Amino acid sequence: MYKLIVFCFAFAFYFKANSLVVIPKDSIKTDSIIQYSKSFLGTPYKYATSNPAKGFDCSGFVSYVFSHFNVKVPRSSIDYAHIGTEISMDSCRVGDVIVFTGTNSKNRHPGHVGIIISSPGEELLFIHSSSNKKNGGVKLSTFKESPYYKVRFLKIVRIVNCY
Repeated sequence: MYKLIVFCFAFAFYFKANSLVVIPKDSIKTDSIIQYSKSFLGTPYKYATSNPAKGFDCSGFVSYVFSHFNVKVPRSSIDYAHIGTEISMDSCRVGDVIVFTGTNSKNRHPGHVGIIISSPGEELLFIHSSSNKKNGGVKLSTFKESPYYKVRFLKIVRIVNCY
């Protein structure tokens, strides 16, 4: 019984809609998530897909990466509206999820997501699957690279701790 109690306290929780999902606390090493997510750089963008052989949409990429580490995250970007713990931009770190509107920045609902792969104090760098016609697919982007990201920015959420 003692082992079960200790095992249960070793988990963090996050809420999605009204359901409780259990995820391992501090289960992802920062180097591991960076290396694994970067292994998909150049994978093409493909709407509604989370298959590296075919391509990824943004949330498909994020869910695919986290599922590799046994962490369940939403499969749709809109579901990031109410999950995780909101983190300030200057406190975000590797493994946090950056949430943007879709292509229409006037619609202030989640429509695009990526994974932060920089540490506090560094330029904010994230990896995501972009639908950009000229330069799409899984790529690295910086927050300040384009005013396009700044006007679409909604929040950063922490779903799992990385160490």
